[in-house]
Amino acid sequence: MTTTQTTESQSTTSTDPNIRVLSLVTNHRARFYLQQIERLRSRGIEVDIVTVPDSEGDTRRLADYARFYAAALRATRGHYDVVHANYGLSAPPAVLQRSHPTVVSLWGSDLFGTYGSVGRWTARLADEVIVMSPEMAVELTCPSHVIAHGIDLERFRPEPQQPCQASLGWNPAAYHVLFPYPASREVKNYPRAERIVAAAEPRLERPIELQTVSGVAHERMYKYMNAADVLFLTSRREGSPNSIKEAMACNLPIVSVDVGDVAERLAGVSQTAVETTDKRLADSLVEILRADEPSDGREHIRELSLDRQIDRLIEVYRRAIETPT
Repeated sequence: MTTTQTTESQSTTSTDPNIRVLSLVTNHRARFYLQQIERLRSRGIEVDIVTVPDSEGDTRRLADYARFYAAALRATRGHYDVVHANYGLSAPPAVLQRSHPTVVSLWGSDLFGTYGSVGRWTARLADEVIVMSPEMAVELTCPSHVIAHGIDLERFRPEPQQPCQASLGWNPAAYHVLFPYPASREVKNYPRAERIVAAAEPRLERPIELQTVSGVAHERMYKYMNAADVLFLTSRREGSPNSIKEAMACNLPIVSVDVGDVAERLAGVSQTAVETTDKRLADSLVEILRADEPSDGREHIRELSLDRQIDRLIEVYRRAIETPT
């Protein structure tokens, strides 16, 4: 249960059992959020969660959010030290209550997407604000802390490719391009990935299989990263995508559109490319697949670890609690 950022070498892994947190969230199944909650609790911090009720199908209705807001406001009457709203649409009840200091974390689409105005409004009213990237910070008119989601560097590490491919049943005679999301997620723009891979394939001596990920437990994602030949990101919007950092931790080559903090994250990393046009994305895919070499991403990602992210998150909690309102 996790949503944070960090620097492995600077982690203190201190405990603070005196902090009680009410965590509001729209997607309590997000893997980085689950990691965040797990690590906070391991530090002795008490965390209670209020989330949007599940609906039939993938779409939440207005009534679902109305029930969530009512439940969240009732929960804020409890004995908490801080209310932490994770994602912009979870933040209105946090900033409207006046009993506890408030931290609002914006994840990306809640600032750049359809409901970005909600994220901006709640950020202005919060005691402390957390964003995933410098690009997000400059979009706000209030101070914020840039704390990207941290990576479990023990789980995401380089592994031999062939055993990972065999465990997934992937064809060893093909190139495998990993699209690390379900094809149905519109914001991730799978049709563009499919189109570019189709353009690149005739230029290579082996077929390309575009692998999507749906319903895979986060504990198994490292196998996909190590089985693939390249990670391919074509998202329309991102904040600080965890898939990029997890791929770096596994030394997986990466080709991505210029979105969120990806260009900054991949600066100086071998066997990676950040492009804007379909042609350049296809060219980069061909070049990196032909090279058939690992990246050195892990050396560049060591400053981010899950524990260091939690350290910084706890620092923000303390700041919110100690600052007079």
